[in-house]
Amino acid sequence: MNKPSHDSSHASPFNEVWREQAVKSLDDQGRKLLNDAVQWAEEGLQGRQAGTGEPLTNHAAGVVQILAEIGADAQARAAAILTMLPSENGHGPGDLERIRKAFGPAVSTLVQGARVLLRLGWFAGTAPAERGAQGQDQKEMRRKMLLAMAADLRIVVLRLASRLQSLRWHAASKTPYPVEAARETMELYTPLANRLGIWQLKWEMEDLAFRFTQPETYRSIAKQLEAKRVEREALVNAAVSRLQAALADARIPAKVYGRPKHIYSIWNKMRIKRLEFHELFDLRALRVIVDDERSCYAVLALVHSLWTPVADEFDDYISRPKPNGYRSLHTVVMDEEGRAFEIQIRTEEMHRFAEYGMAAHWLYKEAGSRGGQVAANTGYEQKLAWMRQLLSWDGEPIAGQEEPPKAMQADERIYVMTPQARVIELPAGATPVDFAYHLHTDLGHRCRGARVDGQMVPLSTQLSTGQIVEIIAAKSGGPSRDWLNPQLGFLASQRSRAKVRAWFNAVELQQRISQGQALVEKELQRLGKTAVSMEQLAQQLGFARTDDLYVAVAKEEFSLRQIEYLLKGQKDRDAQQEQEDSVRLYTVGTRSATSGAKSGVLVVGVDSLLTQLARCCRPAPPDSICGYVTKGRGVSIHRSDCAAYKALVMRQPERAIEVEWGDTGDSVYPVDIGIHAQERPNLLRDLSEVFAKLRLNIISVNTQSRRSLTRMVFTIEVRSGEQISRVLSALNELHGVEATRL
Repeated sequence: MNKPSHDSSHASPFNEVWREQAVKSLDDQGRKLLNDAVQWAEEGLQGRQAGTGEPLTNHAAGVVQILAEIGADAQARAAAILTMLPSENGHGPGDLERIRKAFGPAVSTLVQGARVLLRLGWFAGTAPAERGAQGQDQKEMRRKMLLAMAADLRIVVLRLASRLQSLRWHAASKTPYPVEAARETMELYTPLANRLGIWQLKWEMEDLAFRFTQPETYRSIAKQLEAKRVEREALVNAAVSRLQAALADARIPAKVYGRPKHIYSIWNKMRIKRLEFHELFDLRALRVIVDDERSCYAVLALVHSLWTPVADEFDDYISRPKPNGYRSLHTVVMDEEGRAFEIQIRTEEMHRFAEYGMAAHWLYKEAGSRGGQVAANTGYEQKLAWMRQLLSWDGEPIAGQEEPPKAMQADERIYVMTPQARVIELPAGATPVDFAYHLHTDLGHRCRGARVDGQMVPLSTQLSTGQIVEIIAAKSGGPSRDWLNPQLGFLASQRSRAKVRAWFNAVELQQRISQGQALVEKELQRLGKTAVSMEQLAQQLGFARTDDLYVAVAKEEFSLRQIEYLLKGQKDRDAQQEQEDSVRLYTVGTRSATSGAKSGVLVVGVDSLLTQLARCCRPAPPDSICGYVTKGRGVSIHRSDCAAYKALVMRQPERAIEVEWGDTGDSVYPVDIGIHAQERPNLLRDLSEVFAKLRLNIISVNTQSRRSLTRMVFTIEVRSGEQISRVLSALNELHGVEATRL
C-alpha cells in the first residue's frame, strides 16, 4: 500500500502552524506526547506515499487536525501519526513492542487496532460489490464488525478521520477518487459516524463523497448555495442576534445556534420531498435549547411574535411525540422580506434523548418507511448509545454512563470475513467449524481444516472479530462425532450442533433402511414373491411408506413372518406356530364368566379358556373384538379391523371364535399411540407431560426421524376407550402434532 516518492520538493506539513492547531485543547503532558510521536515517526514517513498517491506525512498530519477539531485526546492524535509508519526500517507491524515501550500500552493498542481496520478496509475494497438485499445486509454487518473490533472507541474514530482525510486530499488536489470508494464511504462510514453522533465527520464525508459520486448534481447545488451564501449567513446571524436579545428581555435562559445545511442533505431533502431548490425552507435554520418544557412554548410564542409563522409548517412533537419518542417543536417563519427559515425548540433533556436515546437521529432518519419505529433494545444499539454519549459536544459525562453497561463489556457476537470479504456474524467462541456450517451445511460436513489470516489453525480455535477465515474441505464425507463432544470445543453454535446431529441421525436412518430393505427382499425372495409392489405391501401391513416398514424390520419392531402370512396361506402346524410367535401375544390371565371370577374377555360357550391380547393390534375396551384359536396358547384376541386377523381367518375360518368384553375390573390394556410431528426442541417433554397429566403409564417409546420429521410410537396402559379418546384429543392440541391410535 505504501511506496516511496521521488518528489522531495514538498515541505514537511509538521510545521509550527500545524503544531499550534494539532495541540489544541491538550495539556502540557498531551503536547509532549504528540510532539514525541511526530519526532519519532517523521523520518520514517518522509518521502512515502499511500496507494492513492497521497504523501503519508500529509495524511498523518491531516488526520491529527481532524481529531483535534473534534476534541480527541493526545493518545488518539499520537496514534494517528504512528499508524502511518511503513513496514520497513523497523517500523510497522513488527514495531508495536517498540511503540508500547516508547508511548505506552494505550497508544500501542490504538495503533494496532487502526492498522487492522486499514488492512480490512483495503481487503474489503478489493472484493466485488454485492447488490440488493444481500448487499444491504453486508453493509450493516461491516458496520457492526467495525464497532465490534473497537475495544477502544477511538480506533473507530481514527478510521473515520483517516477516510475523511483521504477525501479531503482528493478534493484539494483534484485527483480522481474511485467511485466505489466514495460509495463505500456513503454506505459504511457516514452511517457509522451518524450512529456515533460524530456529526462533523459525517456531514463533511457525505458532502465530499457526494461530490465524487454525483459531480454534476453537487456542482449545481453548490453554485446555487454560493450565490446566496453571504445573504444566508447574514440572515442566520441577524436572526440569532435578534432572538437572543428578545430572550434576554423576556428573561428566558436559552442557547441559540445556527444550523447551516450541507449540500448532500439539501439534495437528499429535494429528492425525498420532490422539491425545487427555492422551495426549501430550512436552508437557514436555528435551534433553541431551553431549561424546561414550559419555556419551549414561551419561546415559540416569542418567535411567532418576532416573525410571521408559515401556515402548515408547524409540528408539535412535544405534545404528540414521534413513534420513537422524539420530542421537539418545529416551526417555519418568514422575516419582513419574505425569507423563510426553520426554528427547532427543545429542552436539554429532549435534546439529549434525541441525540443519545432510542430516538437518536439515525433511527428516524435511516428507518425510512418504518417512521423510526426501531427499538434500541439490543446490546449493539445500547453500545452505540453509550459511545455517542462519550462523544457529546461539550465533553460532559452523562450521569451513570462513565462506563459501559456490564452486558456490553463482553461481546456476545463476533464478525469475521470470508476470503471474498463477506462478513459473517457468529456467536462469541465460534470456531472454524461453526463458520463453515454458517456458510453452508454441506461445507460444514466436509470441513477438514482452516486458515485464519493465512495461517493454518486447529479446528477448535476460537475466532475473533476481524479475522479472515478460509475453510479447507474434502470432496465428500461427513462430520466427526468428536465435534459433538463439548469437552473438545469444536462447536459453539447450537445451530451447528443441530446440523451435525441431523447428519448422524440421517446416516443411522439410512443404515436402518438399507438393513431392513435387505431383510425384506431376502424374505420375499424366499417366498418367491419378488414382483410384489413394495409400496402396496407396506400399506397392507399398516405402514404409510416403504421406508417405515424397512426401519421397523431393522429395529425388530416388526416380524418378517407377517409378510408371509399376508402373501400366502399356511396349512401345516409349524407355519401356524410361526404365526402365533409373530404376533407376540400379550397374556392378561383372564377366565370365563362361568368360573365366577371377574374376567376381561368372555369366550362364548367355553369355560376356563386362556385368552391373550394380540400385540399386532392391541385391543382395549370397548373395541369390537374377535377371537382366534391358537395352538397351545388359547384364544388370541384381535380388534375386528385387524389386518393380521383377517388374513388368518381367510386361511383357516374354522379357528374363528366369538368373544366379547366382560367385566374388566381394574385391568389395564397396552395401546399403541402413533405420533407424527415436526422436529423441535422440547417435543418429547411436551408429549410426556400430556401422558403425565392424564396419569397414564408409558410402557415404551420408539422414535425415528428423517428430514426434520419425527415419528414416535408410545405404548401406554389404559383401562377404557374413554382414556384413549382423552389422550388423543390432548395430544392433537399440541402445535404441529398429529396423533392417532395404531
